[in-house]
Amino acid sequence: MDDFEALTNAIALEGRTVVDVGCGDGAFVRALRGAGADALGVDIDVARARELDPDGHYLTGGAQDLPLEDGSVDVATLMRSLHHVPDPHTAFPELKRVVRDLVYIAEPLAVGAFFELLRPVDDETEVRAQAQAAIQASGFESLQTIEYDVVLQIDRLEQLRDRILSADPTRADRYAQEEENLRERFMPGAYPIPMRVDILRPR
Repeated sequence: MDDFEALTNAIALEGRTVVDVGCGDGAFVRALRGAGADALGVDIDVARARELDPDGHYLTGGAQDLPLEDGSVDVATLMRSLHHVPDPHTAFPELKRVVRDLVYIAEPLAVGAFFELLRPVDDETEVRAQAQAAIQASGFESLQTIEYDVVLQIDRLEQLRDRILSADPTRADRYAQEEENLRERFMPGAYPIPMRVDILRPR
């Protein structure tokens, strides 16, 4: 299962206003629009999204300060983005303010072979735990929890490098320092990434 399949299996999107918070290059916004949603993206840097999708709707901002009117969206999605918010607890008052119905949060869990492989470059144990703690402390109604694996097929070290740096270019220096270590530890093949989804309703 991939992230978008998990979302579409859980939530009806057609005709709904959906904001993807932490939209990156806008790929998920484009997929939402393709599924019939009135979709927009928010990110601290939307230049790449606007370049790839000049007709799309992208706004500059962060989860802790959403550039949206009160009650202006039906659904907010946070796809692997909550753990990148400096203080994830600050996202929830803003989500409560702007969301009319559902908040869909997909977060990678700090377990598995791929996570262990990447730990020398960027150990996200703490930030992922903080994201889960913020979800539990949000005060939102928990409607559903879903767990699934996204499987990455990585056959060459160059693919691993591209994956690491596309997610966060600031990892470049650390990757260069650890490249020989990664080369020794890397095994070509399928890497399951365990994911957890929380579907919440503000209250």
